[in-house]
Amino acid sequence: MEFTKLFITLCTLQALFVIPSIQAAQASSDLFREYIGAEFNGVKFSDVPINPNVEFHFILAFAIDYTTSSPSPTNGKFNIFWDTDNLGPSQVSSIKSAHPNVKVALSLGGDSVGDGSAYFNPSSVDSWVSNAVSSLTDIIQHYNLDGIDIDYEHFNADPDTFAECIGQLITTLKNNGIISFASIAPYDDDQVQSHYMALWRSYGHLIDYVNFQFYAYDQGTTVSQFMKYFETQRSNYNGGKILASFATDGSGGLSPDDGFFTACNTLKSRQELSGIFIWSADDSMSRGFRYEKQSQALLANPH
Repeated sequence: MEFTKLFITLCTLQALFVIPSIQAAQASSDLFREYIGAEFNGVKFSDVPINPNVEFHFILAFAIDYTTSSPSPTNGKFNIFWDTDNLGPSQVSSIKSAHPNVKVALSLGGDSVGDGSAYFNPSSVDSWVSNAVSSLTDIIQHYNLDGIDIDYEHFNADPDTFAECIGQLITTLKNNGIISFASIAPYDDDQVQSHYMALWRSYGHLIDYVNFQFYAYDQGTTVSQFMKYFETQRSNYNGGKILASFATDGSGGLSPDDGFFTACNTLKSRQELSGIFIWSADDSMSRGFRYEKQSQALLANPH
């Protein structure tokens, strides 16, 4: 009897110490994501180096609920605003056939359309969701896409309306089997964060990745500053898979030449790195995709 009690006690203690390490190990990821198509400079999926040992997501930028002729809001009726000549349905099929580790998503919104900002501007929750589900289902199925990314940066609606519209959209597309994953792309701005954190509070369980735009911080960000920013966003989007990010257009944040990969290695050693994403393939083309190769090599390295 005493031996049995001792055995059970030892098993219980072992479980207490083993379970957290398993959970921590699940935090690290080999996910690499890259936006593509927004700048119409002829970049192709096949131009971008793809490491077979990572999970690779291309994100088409952008689909916007605006008209394409004279840009104005359309209440959830999405149209394509990326380079379809080089990034069309046949190219999607080809890159996915050539690389089984590749999935392709589309991003909604973005910063601008035409000569102005792209606003989230619904007439009502119900009508916007109905139009968005219909128009996006058509695009996603035509292009054989796998997921969506939410990148609205300007708002003519309050946070709760945004949360309901986007949350119901993701819910419906997932329930209908149209998408297998969804991400959001906030950055550190009071208005932006208020909208995305409202969405996270209500629908965070349906959001697979947080493409936080760390490159929206000031140029010259240091490694220690980046680590603090990363921890803050892990707290804001508690339980979410926060991806580290940088831009190859010379904008802000912690640059890949000034310690980004050092920071990522530290996060990886802590099992806190859920992946890396880059803005954007369009800007990287003239640089030979050097940082894409470096990012993927870091993620593919088991150590």
